[in-house]
Amino acid sequence: MRMPTEPPTLLRLLTPQFDATSIVPGLAVLALIAYLLGVRALRRRGLPWPWHRTAAFVAGVMTVLLVTATQVMGYAMMLFSIHMLQKMALTVLAAMLLMLGAPLSLAIRALPRRGWGGFVRGILYRALRSRTAHVLAHPVVTTVIFVGSLYGFYFTPTFDYLMRSWWGNVLMLLFFLGTGLLAFGGAFALGPWPHRASPPIRIVELVLPGPLHAFFAVALMMASSPVVRTFANPPQGWGVDVMTDQLAAGNIIWGFGEVPSIIAFAIVYLQWTRSEETRTKVSDRRVDADLEAYNAHLRRLAEGSRRR
Repeated sequence: MRMPTEPPTLLRLLTPQFDATSIVPGLAVLALIAYLLGVRALRRRGLPWPWHRTAAFVAGVMTVLLVTATQVMGYAMMLFSIHMLQKMALTVLAAMLLMLGAPLSLAIRALPRRGWGGFVRGILYRALRSRTAHVLAHPVVTTVIFVGSLYGFYFTPTFDYLMRSWWGNVLMLLFFLGTGLLAFGGAFALGPWPHRASPPIRIVELVLPGPLHAFFAVALMMASSPVVRTFANPPQGWGVDVMTDQLAAGNIIWGFGEVPSIIAFAIVYLQWTRSEETRTKVSDRRVDADLEAYNAHLRRLAEGSRRR
């Protein structure tokens, strides 16, 4: 991994960077190709696929590339604020957009039922219905992993150990993205999700991490010394104060913990209201059908009485 030698600017942060360590962006590009091939397969069969799902997934992949295929990767190994920006972008923003794209639904619908596609489809079905998937997708488990990873990584020596090498950093980024996918996958519950909680539970799942993220952010901002040793000595020529940089990291956590969560809350609430409207319409149709059947029964009785 190429490490930057000059202080960060917006232009330097957004400069593309590809090397042997570009595993995350490589996986993101493969996921995008597979997704677009799935959309094309559906269209060839004459089956619709919502354009906003595709737009959300593409935006999610672009977010991943923005923080892993640029010099953000190098700066994130040297400054706490840039690292936290990268981490929260993956865990919250990218994960939310990717799951709004409903990739599991697309895979199930697009994969053929025979041949290699049927084989992959069967494996996917079995994985989604497995006991392990059911446990991992449980709201309690996803919330604990989503929030607990903050405290588990940064308040223990785990973070410093992983940041000693590029592969440790890559593993950590994949883990962060995975926790976000689990959390928002359960919150949105689009397609064949292993554990589908009720809308109120899903709203609680979104609201609960907010105060815990805020507490972690406050802990960073109020700390009198560097929380992690990795960023305790920024490059001298950059003019970066380590505590000011840590303060910025705390503000980033606070911001990313609030705004995307509010958006996700609005989406889940909208899903809830629409599902209630659909249930009400179905219930009304059943009542109308029952009433029509009852009236028809009364008419038959009246006609029978007249014939007598």
